[in-house]
Amino acid sequence: MSTTAATTSTAARVATRERRVPPMGGFSLNLLFLEIRRVLRNRRTMIFILIMPAVFFLLWGLPQRGQQFANGSPVTAYIMISLAVYGALVATTSGGGMVAVERALGWSRQLRLTPLRPAAYVATKVLTAMSLSLVAVLVEFVVGAVSGVRMAPHIWIEAGLAAWIGSLVFAAFGLFVGYLFPAENVTQFVGPILAILAMFGGLFVPLEVLPHVIQTIAKFTPVYGVGSIARSPLTGSGFTATAVANVLAWTAVFGFGAARLFRRDTARV
Repeated sequence: MSTTAATTSTAARVATRERRVPPMGGFSLNLLFLEIRRVLRNRRTMIFILIMPAVFFLLWGLPQRGQQFANGSPVTAYIMISLAVYGALVATTSGGGMVAVERALGWSRQLRLTPLRPAAYVATKVLTAMSLSLVAVLVEFVVGAVSGVRMAPHIWIEAGLAAWIGSLVFAAFGLFVGYLFPAENVTQFVGPILAILAMFGGLFVPLEVLPHVIQTIAKFTPVYGVGSIARSPLTGSGFTATAVANVLAWTAVFGFGAARLFRRDTARV
């Protein structure tokens, strides 16, 4: 009997070691790189993230070459930064929205049977989205520079960082819609919504030329804060507390919604 008890105890210790959670909840750079490579292989996603914003700049920005706003800011640089923000938000939304595809394929369910912690899974998705966002901003800035956009070095850096870091709002948005809608409906839902938000948020058309009522509505859209902060190094006017509050509020809203839906989804296992 003692031999049986000892064997049982040993088996229990082995099982405990096997089920022990790996460091950092299972998060690893290898997993992150695999996620990034998987998204980069999606040609349709790359077209929307890298090519379309650049094409929009060539169509809307280049015809404005040589023109300036009343404060002396070049119109082409203004449009370039706005479209860099647009590319970044499309990238982060696409990266976060990939969870809808994984849910439909049953992959996320399989991952929950592994030692990978939910926090590590979400962190991998967010970092993947932010990596795509960085690529989108860099590509837009390269296209702008090659097309003749000229700005002081610190404006390039500050505007680029603001566009990139601010796109975290839409990484949360991507996770939110990824858990809210089935995979077959995510693209149909997200594409038009992002275009509408970009239009009313001042990315496609400068808010200064729009009616006052539209300018007021724009301050309540998720795009307004990111766009205003990203363009502030160029305009020299600085960003307002309203823009910062906009970014923080929408990040909190989308983050809270994504967390609630994530818990609901994991409770089904």
